[in-house]
Amino acid sequence: MDSTRVQAPRQLSKRIIPPQPLLSAAVVAGFVGLLFVIEAVDTALGHTLDDDGVIPRDFTQWDNLIWYPLLHGGWSHLTGNAVPLLILGFLATSGGLKQFSQVTVVIWLTSGLGIWLVGSPASHIGASGLIFGYLAFLLVRGIFARSPLQILVAVAVFTAYGWALWGVLPGQPGVSWEGHLFGALGGILAAWGVARDARHERVAVPASLGV
Repeated sequence: MDSTRVQAPRQLSKRIIPPQPLLSAAVVAGFVGLLFVIEAVDTALGHTLDDDGVIPRDFTQWDNLIWYPLLHGGWSHLTGNAVPLLILGFLATSGGLKQFSQVTVVIWLTSGLGIWLVGSPASHIGASGLIFGYLAFLLVRGIFARSPLQILVAVAVFTAYGWALWGVLPGQPGVSWEGHLFGALGGILAAWGVARDARHERVAVPASLGV
């Protein structure tokens, strides 16, 4: 008996362009659009929603872990986050929307829990933790996946946004460096998880069998 085998489709973990780029763009743009709607509501309410961010070490505010990236401290805060969120979010969908949602959840929760554990006493809000998470994810996933093309993309991303990594260090008043730092750690954790899962997918698919 002999057999022939074909290789499985190109792994999602090594992709550069999302498998459904228009859908990915629509999802990311829709999320950013939602942030503008929420900010409009917050403005109409006199910015009362700004108090619903993560309150470090406050056991009565656990549900705020769900809301904090959706809230911003004014239009300038939101517009400053919108463009990098659109670009980095789109690039992070290259493994498909299912993987993107998993990566987002890991970053979201890691950033929020990190803020809750070590953050300074304040209401921490904003999507910058997600931005730092996507940035870190894109920077290290190519190394974990051993993908030269993704490493090249990481170099381009670092050239454009690497300066933002200074934001993981304390120093600027009113800026949640804790959210940035733990968001970046969440991105690294997500990249490791994606690479680990991909190693289990490297199987050949039987094409035909003959005698």
